[in-house]
Amino acid sequence: MRAILHLTCSPRGAEAYSHIISTELVNPLYARHPGATVVARDLAAVPACFVDAAFTRAIRDPAAIDAPAFAAAQALIAELEASDALVIGTPMNNFAVPAPLKAWIDQVVRIDRSFRSTLAGKVGLLRDHPSYIVVASGGYFTGPSPGGTPAQPDHLTPYLRDILATIGITDLTFITLEGLSRGADAVAIALAAGRARLHDCLTSLSS
Repeated sequence: MRAILHLTCSPRGAEAYSHIISTELVNPLYARHPGATVVARDLAAVPACFVDAAFTRAIRDPAAIDAPAFAAAQALIAELEASDALVIGTPMNNFAVPAPLKAWIDQVVRIDRSFRSTLAGKVGLLRDHPSYIVVASGGYFTGPSPGGTPAQPDHLTPYLRDILATIGITDLTFITLEGLSRGADAVAIALAAGRARLHDCLTSLSS
């Protein structure tokens, strides 16, 4: 493994549970490959550019693949291409991805650069590689809460599966942290479950 790309998205920074658990995954990955480069992007602190008018105009011109409007996107796509593992730590905001992560996605998912449109559908142009997504949620979305409250909607995990598959990344593992707004005991249970899942991921890499 030569490079690990670590994306975090929470405005709480290093205090965010998604940041803590995703870092606990990155560190042992790096320990196994001490020569690897770790590229860490805090997308909440330093957001990716939002798609603007210049980007929109350029994307309609097949000859504009290297247009200045694409400079930021080219750099982000190049980071993703160079990585051998992708680790994302993200909160679930309003049942979906937070704005900083969506802005990054809108930069790296680009026709004729990271995917191609064909009559049979979109074809990803990036190399598939292991990708780990730590999702932190105040509520419960994989099933009912311990008190029996129905699971909340989840538009984050299916969206990330679909959008990353669009550019060729399908080897996804989700680590979920749920019930984080339900008190200290719920947080402890969520972190323990997340770390157990993390341990299983690392163990499978060794087998």
